[in-house]
Amino acid sequence: MTFDTALTRRFGLRLPVVAGGLMWLGDADYAAAAARSGILGFITAASFPDPADLKAEIAKARRLCGQAPFGVNVSMLPKLVPGEKTEEVFRIIAGEGVEVIETSGRNPEAYMPLLRDLGLTVIHKVPSVRFAVTAERIGVDMVAIVGAECGGHPGMDMVGSLVNGALAETRLTIPYLIGGGVGHGAQLVAALAMGAAGVVMGTRLLVAEELNAHRGYKDALVAATERDTTLSMQSVRNTIRTLANETTRVVQQMEAEDPNIGIEALMPHVSGKIGRQAYRTGDVSKGLLSAGQSLGLTDRVQPMVEIIARIEAEAMTARDRIAAVMPLEEV
Repeated sequence: MTFDTALTRRFGLRLPVVAGGLMWLGDADYAAAAARSGILGFITAASFPDPADLKAEIAKARRLCGQAPFGVNVSMLPKLVPGEKTEEVFRIIAGEGVEVIETSGRNPEAYMPLLRDLGLTVIHKVPSVRFAVTAERIGVDMVAIVGAECGGHPGMDMVGSLVNGALAETRLTIPYLIGGGVGHGAQLVAALAMGAAGVVMGTRLLVAEELNAHRGYKDALVAATERDTTLSMQSVRNTIRTLANETTRVVQQMEAEDPNIGIEALMPHVSGKIGRQAYRTGDVSKGLLSAGQSLGLTDRVQPMVEIIARIEAEAMTARDRIAAVMPLEEV
């Protein structure tokens, strides 16, 4: 199948798929696996808080990816605070020769003049179309709209991916990607039919062999279904969809008992350091482990190139299915 979208043309991709940034897991090996699969992968800058480590990881990705493109994800949470290093991170990324960034967490308007001066292509990730409209207004190059089904932070609106896709087609003029629960080639074709330039995947790729996580963690995801995620942290307006486990049950109970509990009381349970242990040990009983409803499609651990090949084959089947029910008229 030949794909010709704003995403594939801009980055020379075989498939219009982005392997979005993953906290603690989005590294050079992940980006290189995406590159070998013909899609666009991202290193997660927050996983390398030391500037020297980030530079080293980017250099490693460049060696592994060769001429294939890759980008760096920059989460701009929390809001502007004294000593924030977001601007420094952007300068490091550009200085290392990276061409594209995936921003998220808050409106990047304050940084857009800098990002333009640095020559970076900006794909801004948002949880619903209303934020995508703002992102277009301030001048980002593309938006990635991740719906309520996504792992991680779906925002407070909780609008589903299918609705986001239809709304985006009517409200945006810049290229947009659809994410949230996407893990099948038929969904890719559906997104393209709604006008998207491609899709964003995260959860579906967590079972890639190249992902630097314990096999026990990946096996737990394979065993899980689309019903095994849950939402928490709505009380602090930072909704997160994760694998249901002991931690989520505790946090949900604390929030139910005190809707005004505050992040300080929750932090001993929701700290990212706790979740990181699951990636190292394979014990998924504790920590907020981001996972979306496409868990129902993570049926085996395999190389990323094989996962993407399956996505492509499914997309071809979906295309043929559409052709069968909507045949082109003969001229």
